[in-house]
Amino acid sequence: MFILTIDQRGSRRDTDRVPELLRVTQSEWPGIIASSSGSSRDGVVLGFERTVGDEVQGVLDDAGLVVDVALTVLRWGGWSVGIGCGPVDEPLPESSRAASGPGFVLARDAVEAAKSRQRVVPLAVRGAHHDAGLDAEAVLTLAAATAARRSAAGWAAIDAIEQAGPDARQEDVAAQMGVSQQAISQRLRTALWQEELAARRAAAWLLGLAAG
Repeated sequence: MFILTIDQRGSRRDTDRVPELLRVTQSEWPGIIASSSGSSRDGVVLGFERTVGDEVQGVLDDAGLVVDVALTVLRWGGWSVGIGCGPVDEPLPESSRAASGPGFVLARDAVEAAKSRQRVVPLAVRGAHHDAGLDAEAVLTLAAATAARRSAAGWAAIDAIEQAGPDARQEDVAAQMGVSQQAISQRLRTALWQEELAARRAAAWLLGLAAG
């Protein structure tokens, strides 16, 4: 199981951004936030909700989804992301606030580590398999650091490709953006998009190993 604990950075100097995070997360990944309707998407065990202070937490069982959520939240900025990979006490309650188990302890350790000012990327992973957790952290950190240096043009090309869907052709996306297919290809190469996709797959695999 994977527990994501996401804490607002500099909350004493800023407004409470948790409602914004939950709202945007809901639009990005419908069903990830806990709701009275009980709706959920594949990979979500307990939806994200505020746990304490300026912190939200969710429980997932899909390593690829964990990677997507973590890297997207890091792209938004202003958050520390801790990922705990390990078993949980079952049966799980309806709320992550009432849940317990080794995975939750690991997530707490991870988010505290992620808050360190010495980290270039405010992310940490702690796993039942310790070394695999550190390896997953290293790959995710590299992917996030690469994305942080990406130009606005690079992000525009990536966002357009993702929104168009997996079967979209670059020439069609280029036409929609009003640029040439060569320009889209160049932007994606400069942005190291294919390399990030490979890193995401590696990170998901390592998270699975870290969970034991």
